[in-house]
Amino acid sequence: MIDREHDLSITRQAEALQISRGSVYYLPRPVPDADLAIMRRLDRLHLEFPFAGSRMLRGLLAAEGCKIGRRHVKTLMRRMGIEALYRRPRTTRPEPGHKIHPYLLRGMEITRPNQVWAMDITYIPMASGFVYLAVVLDWATRRVLSWRLSITMEAAFCVETLEDALARHGKPDIFNTDQGSQFTGQAFTGVLAYNGIAISMDGKGAWRDNVFVERLWRSIKYEEVYLRAYDSVSEARSSIGRYLDFYNSRRPHSSLDGSTPDQAYFTPLPLRMAA
Repeated sequence: MIDREHDLSITRQAEALQISRGSVYYLPRPVPDADLAIMRRLDRLHLEFPFAGSRMLRGLLAAEGCKIGRRHVKTLMRRMGIEALYRRPRTTRPEPGHKIHPYLLRGMEITRPNQVWAMDITYIPMASGFVYLAVVLDWATRRVLSWRLSITMEAAFCVETLEDALARHGKPDIFNTDQGSQFTGQAFTGVLAYNGIAISMDGKGAWRDNVFVERLWRSIKYEEVYLRAYDSVSEARSSIGRYLDFYNSRRPHSSLDGSTPDQAYFTPLPLRMAA
């Protein structure tokens, strides 16, 4: 896909292909095979028990015969970008210069496309190494509006994904994310503010505040990622892209009365769902 001898710069080629610039320079990460195996298992356990913190996950791994210290589990969780999901007091302070916005969706009826968009990042295991997947989702219709893969969780690839969604689909009334530093920094929130989009952020560690993205992750991982062993970023991108095309255009959703996300987004019927 990328021609390193082409007159067009690699950055411009990446933009034309709508892929994250960081993934173009992918090299396998120096993570021990044993850690990669544990991370794959942690990913599955986190999907099954999203409330489990490092202590519980360590116990679950130990019950499976995997001896690992809690500190090591916490290190791997940070690398993967996962944490226990539960409501807890807001005792942490945001990073300097990062504003935490209130959650705007509680009790709101979300009834139409482009009323609310949501975004999140998840860890994607590969045969050797891993990448991160960012997705912008239309809340009412479950349609994936934009997505990117990256080898890092830096804000730049999140901004690229957001800007792509805006260019393709206009803009929502409200944009909801978690409180990750990728989403609280000026680079990201500035794009939303410039476009006059209200910013909503989940309560810290409260998975129900972004429940439809969490459900999307479960679908992607059990129906696509865990069935594969991607050898490269390009293979992961192609395979995940095919799945997301299927998810949008062919996969029926019971919550949409059997319609696909594409049908619900482009030919919407009255929807009723509270956040």
